[in-house]
Amino acid sequence: MSSFIGRKRELEKIKSLDALSFAKLVVIKGRRRVGKSRLIEEAAKNKIFLDFSGLPPVETITDQDQRDNFAKQIAQHFGLPPFSFEDWSDGFAHITRHLNQEPTVLLLDEISWIGSKDRTFVPKLKVWWDLFLRNYPNLILVFCSSISTWIENNIINSTAFFGRITLQLDLEELSIRESRELLESSGVKASSYDIFKILSITGGIPWYLKHINPQKTVDNNIKELCFEKEGLLVNEFNRIFTDLFGKSGEIYKRIIESLSKGMKTRAEILHDLQYPSSGYLSHHLESLRISGFVAKQYQWSLKTEKLGRQSLYRLSDNYLRFYLKYIAPNLPKIMQNSFEDMGRLQGFESMMGYQVENLLLNNRSLLLEAIGIRPEDIVADNPYIQRPFDEHRGCQIDYMIQTNTHNLYVCEFKCRRKEITLEVVDQMKEKIRRLSKPKGFGVAPVLMHLGDVADAVYDSKYFYRVIDIENFLGR
Repeated sequence: MSSFIGRKRELEKIKSLDALSFAKLVVIKGRRRVGKSRLIEEAAKNKIFLDFSGLPPVETITDQDQRDNFAKQIAQHFGLPPFSFEDWSDGFAHITRHLNQEPTVLLLDEISWIGSKDRTFVPKLKVWWDLFLRNYPNLILVFCSSISTWIENNIINSTAFFGRITLQLDLEELSIRESRELLESSGVKASSYDIFKILSITGGIPWYLKHINPQKTVDNNIKELCFEKEGLLVNEFNRIFTDLFGKSGEIYKRIIESLSKGMKTRAEILHDLQYPSSGYLSHHLESLRISGFVAKQYQWSLKTEKLGRQSLYRLSDNYLRFYLKYIAPNLPKIMQNSFEDMGRLQGFESMMGYQVENLLLNNRSLLLEAIGIRPEDIVADNPYIQRPFDEHRGCQIDYMIQTNTHNLYVCEFKCRRKEITLEVVDQMKEKIRRLSKPKGFGVAPVLMHLGDVADAVYDSKYFYRVIDIENFLGR
């Protein structure tokens, strides 16, 4: 088993369940590849561990195929001869016969795949829990799913399991520091810039990070993973939408492609896709949000501190953003294995800047700590867009924090190899000049950078904080 990095809070919560003298039901949601089953595997150390997983829901898979796969796993766990069953209650009964009072973790991984083809699966699962599994006080039953909408509708918000869930976890990607630790635990030795280059593509997704080969340069890793026909991240995009969304995968792809061009309101996405004005788009957007690919960001009034009427949707997944910007346009060459030189990618450094910006937004606790802001003092924080109105010009701020002391922290993200010059001061002054601020508000400009900053920037004493994000790596 590979070394386990991070997830301290989640592990502590799961391990604390041992103190309870009754059977426990745990539900874990999270993006595909984020490490849900690996977390449970770690939590199950020194316990009996029984894990079962469903078959990916391709069109030809039937409910009986899922039951046969489940039966095969039961036989493997308990050393039984091959068998089959046609009713989920019979399958569950096979497991019950082999349970004892020893500490046990029973995992149903990708439960939505296991049970989505049979409408009787959830009711029979509920009966199994109520009549049998609850008789084992040292048992932890865990449901995991990458299709978070299914588990929301059928387990969390279902009357079948109302009041029965002991712990619910939403697993997010690893932090910047944990991602660096995972890479280094795998033997990867790289500069801070190269680590951020990796993270700009993979985000903090453990499964992607584990595929970085420590015997090769970072650029060679990126080429093999992203720009060769067999590359893991070349084929991952279609797998995500096929495995998670099935026949609806195409509309989800179109939404993602629309958001890859920038943040949009629901109305703007409707217009961009020429999509019928129905409730289905809201459902699709919520599915993408719950599944960990899209962030729903509120805008707010600086004066009244109230949320705006429309939310902005942002493509928050670094891999999907990179795929659409750089892998997809080069697919014809990649499929012919004729993509040779990464150095020919136009605007790669600018793209990396946008990707790192997104990475930082997914690690806001680091930003707040570096600036010196307590979460309880925040009124609102997000990327901020001011639309043009009356005599005011529009402006877009990478990240802005409003505190309850009427201060605005206006943050600029810069990621480049070339030295960051005094030009950044002029750019920030222009943004703040355009920003419509309520009377009496203070403004504190903040520069967060990867790369060298000219002495003139420091000498200007313009910025409230100049923060080197290399420190976020925790080296």
